[in-house]
Amino acid sequence: MGKYGLHNTPREVMLLMAQNLRAMRKEQKITQQKLSELSGVAYASVKKFEATGVIALESLLKLTDALGRLEEFEKVLQPHQLEDQQKLFDV
Repeated sequence: MGKYGLHNTPREVMLLMAQNLRAMRKEQKITQQKLSELSGVAYASVKKFEATGVIALESLLKLTDALGRLEEFEKVLQPHQLEDQQKLFDV
């Protein structure tokens, strides 16, 4: 639930994603510098993202790929029809 209503604002989602990425990074015992090296994203961008939630989409995808979580983005903005078709094959 967002601060001012039932849904999070875009800004709140950005900050939540930054917090989640930071937690995943720390869980894997990876420093910001090492994540930068693994992903090819500038250290300053990693640091800024974790502090503000602001990052380019391509950089965010590179970071999540480096943390082994890129497949989660494949479901974002997926058309409902395709989502329903994939459920047929879920066991």
